[in-house]
Amino acid sequence: MLSTWFRAVPGKKTPPLKVAANYLLVAALIVLVFWVSLYQAGIRLDFSFVAEYQVRLVDGFILTLKICLASVVLALVIGVPVALAANSRLLPLRYGADIYVKIIRGTPLLVQIYLFYYIIGTAWGINNKTWAGIIILSVFNGAYVAEIIRGSASSLDRDQLLAADAVGFTRTQKLRYVVFPQMVARTLPALTGQFASLIKDSSLLSVIAVIEVTQTIREITATNYNFFGGYIFLGILYLCLTLPLMLVSSHFERKFDYAH
Repeated sequence: MLSTWFRAVPGKKTPPLKVAANYLLVAALIVLVFWVSLYQAGIRLDFSFVAEYQVRLVDGFILTLKICLASVVLALVIGVPVALAANSRLLPLRYGADIYVKIIRGTPLLVQIYLFYYIIGTAWGINNKTWAGIIILSVFNGAYVAEIIRGSASSLDRDQLLAADAVGFTRTQKLRYVVFPQMVARTLPALTGQFASLIKDSSLLSVIAVIEVTQTIREITATNYNFFGGYIFLGILYLCLTLPLMLVSSHFERKFDYAH
């Protein structure tokens, strides 16, 4: 009887209580393994610094949040036209989009941060480190967003568009009832993963001294030498940003599941 709590029934939706119980079991096992590892390594965690530096931590967390939100919006602003340009009949646009995507995806973000901030940013007078970080993250993630959108658009079944024409759908109705639901269902999981990566990538902006939450933790741990406590707390803060994003994605995936 107990084993039924740990088995999925084919063709039936798993009850929320069973889902929660299994998630709690896995989480408890992970925590247990982690704490045993800490004990074996002789490490004692100390989070007393959180109260002492709470103002700096809150400021760093809020700045990280602002950078990520602005970068997500700008990455979409960049990615959508690049995806359209990649299929354009105008060859300079098509090849320009192709070169942009290849360069960005083919080089490390850390290299791009250094090159943009110290060469391009200096040449064009972009001295504000926060704005420079937002632009760098947006340009970097815009290339990935463009590929996600282009790939999803290419996977649409052309027969469905022809069927919509046959039943007399207008262009607006075709976009609303055929194209948009499928595009949302197909792009959301990949976009969510990309935006979660963006949140984690924002930690690299600490190399140009943007005082976001990673740089804040680096400065604090350089003072109190509490590296394990500091970086574990940092990981928890990033989970606070990425987990809600994944929950929102799951909600929309279920909502548009009929598109498949």
